Formats: sequence, structure tokens, C-alpha cells
Amino acid sequence: MKVVIQRSKKSSVSVESLIVGSIDHGLVVLVGFTNGDTVKDIEYIINKLINLRIFNDEAGLMNKSLIDVKGNILSISQFTLYANTLKGRRPSYTDALNPIEAEPLYNLFNEMLRENNINVETGIFGAEMEVQITNDGPVTIVMES
Repeated sequence: MKVVIQRSKKSSVSVESLIVGSIDHGLVVLVGFTNGDTVKDIEYIINKLINLRIFNDEAGLMNKSLIDVKGNILSISQFTLYANTLKGRRPSYTDALNPIEAEPLYNLFNEMLRENNINVETGIFGAEMEVQITNDGPVTIVMES
């Protein structure tokens, strides 16, 4: 499992020009799965994600977590995180988990975040999406399980 996290002041995701998810303060999380990913991978990423101290405290230091700031998550499924660009000019996506197996893991990821009292907005799995991100900082972090 791989995620790209961006601290965000305001972000949204649209499908066919209609906004299907938006947040005002929190994290945009691009989520990808690979072969062999399990619930343990999701648990690991969620624990890190919601407790990662990447929000500023009163002194301007990154000392607060998503939980501390009562932030939201905009979760976007993104199989292209597993693009392999070593050969040729066209990326290979053979390391990305197939959609039939990835969608239930993605849905579980979002549900487990909600079980941790995180407000989660999402795009639509498998849809062509347009994501607007106002990256705060900028802060962008890549995590893998």
C-alpha cells in the first residue's frame, strides 16, 4: 500500500464537472494498492496517517496531528502510484492491484478512518476525476506499508 499525503487548506474532487467530495482543512490522501496488501497494511498506514505530526502548533512548528487539529481527509483512489517507469516511455501498471481486489480495500481504508472519528470525503473509485488541491506549506509526504 502506498499513499501520497498533502496537507491542504481546501481541496475538492469532481466527476463529470460535479463536486463529489471536498474538505476545508486537513489532508488529501492519494491511495494505491499492490498485490499482497492486506488489512494489516491499511491499519499501519491509518495509524501513521492520523498521528503524523505535520500540522503547525502555536509556535509554527509541525507538532500537531490530524487528530489534534480535527482535520478532514479527502481520499482519492490512485492506481498510478504503482507505475513502473524503468523500461520504455509508457508506464507499466502491473504492480497495481486489479480493481476488483483494490476497491474493497479502498472502501475498507475509508471506513476504518471514519471508525477513528475522521471525517472522510472521497472521489468515485475507478472514475475519471479532477482533483483541486490547495497544498498548505507545501507539505507532501509519501508513505508505504
